[in-house]
Amino acid sequence: MATNRILTIVTNVGEYEKVGYRTGLWLGELTHFMDAVEKSAFRCDIASPKGGYVPIDPESLMLQELGHAVGLGGPVHNHYEDRTFMDRLKDTMRVADADVSGYDAIYLTGGHGVCFDFNNPDLANLTAKFWEAKKVVSAVCHGPAGLLEVKVGGEYLVKGKGVTGFSWAEEGLARREKAVPYNLEEELKKRGARYGKATLTLVSHVVEDGLLITGQNPASAAAVGEAVAKKLKA
Repeated sequence: MATNRILTIVTNVGEYEKVGYRTGLWLGELTHFMDAVEKSAFRCDIASPKGGYVPIDPESLMLQELGHAVGLGGPVHNHYEDRTFMDRLKDTMRVADADVSGYDAIYLTGGHGVCFDFNNPDLANLTAKFWEAKKVVSAVCHGPAGLLEVKVGGEYLVKGKGVTGFSWAEEGLARREKAVPYNLEEELKKRGARYGKATLTLVSHVVEDGLLITGQNPASAAAVGEAVAKKLKA
């Protein structure tokens, strides 16, 4: 039975392990997705690996002048200025406490913080349960890091499936190659994913493979939301 609810997963990590840069949730990857699905009457709940407080990547707020071309702009700051909305990121639900039966889909947001805490067994188990229940599994940018250890029937979920995520070329543009713990593009390929990316960097690109929907970068968050809403309504 449809619930018209989507579980969105965010990071608890606010800094890189090897360097002093601050990181966290790339806010637009949450808000653009939510804006897109809420237009279709879906409601989002927010969870994180540890529960509780969610740090915001400061760069996701500093670049608004670039607008929607990189997944930022006015709507992000409208949410950031909304005390009620931001309070939702003070005390999020723990992933381990989420009940698959209460949702139609799961969505894994990005921000470099997820590279350090989406390798979470509770998240992998939860995502596998969504897939086994024939529910939509979606992710954007670094969010597919949460798919790396998901197995169904003894095989990696992404094996043989069309998938995208933040490319190594984009990592270079962000100057984070030495800060991230791994190359997400290569790790997806190692697990048998048919990784695809846009010809140009930092432009919206979404890959759909059945109930698996992934977006390449921050600019893809709204399009992932639209694709998820369309899939659920169908």
